[in-house]
Amino acid sequence: MLIARRADTRARADFATWKMMAKLNGSSALPPEAQEFLLSYKNLRAQMNEGEATEATIGAIYKAYYAEMGGAGTPPDVRPRAAEPAADNVTAFRRPEPKLKKASFFRAATAGATQKRPLPVALIFACLVVVYVGIRLYWR
Repeated sequence: MLIARRADTRARADFATWKMMAKLNGSSALPPEAQEFLLSYKNLRAQMNEGEATEATIGAIYKAYYAEMGGAGTPPDVRPRAAEPAADNVTAFRRPEPKLKKASFFRAATAGATQKRPLPVALIFACLVVVYVGIRLYWR
C-alpha cells in the first residue's frame, strides 16, 4: 500500500507539472513518456469532460509508476471514489482565543505569590558595579 500511495502522489504531482508546462508551451522539454501521456490526455479530453480525462490520465500514470516502483499485480485503489462534494470536510476558521497580557513589574506582587517578580536590569548592573568597586578597593 505504501508503494501505491507513493505512486499515486507522484503521478498526480507529475501530471500537474506536465500540464502546466504544456500550457506554458514547454512540452517539448518534457521526456517522451510525459509527452505520450499528455497526448493521450488531449485525446481523452475530446471524448469526455476535463475532470474525467484528468482522472483517467492520472490513473494510467499511476499504473505505470506502480509497476516501475516494484508493485506486483494490479495496483490498489488509493483514492476513495466518493460522490460527496469536496467542501464537506472543510473546517470553518475560528480565531484563536486572545492571550492574556502579562502583569507589569509593580503589579506582579499583587497578582499572586506563585508568580516570580522579574529583577530589573538596572539593579543587576548596580550590583555588578558595587562588586567591581569592592574588589578594586580590596586589592589596594
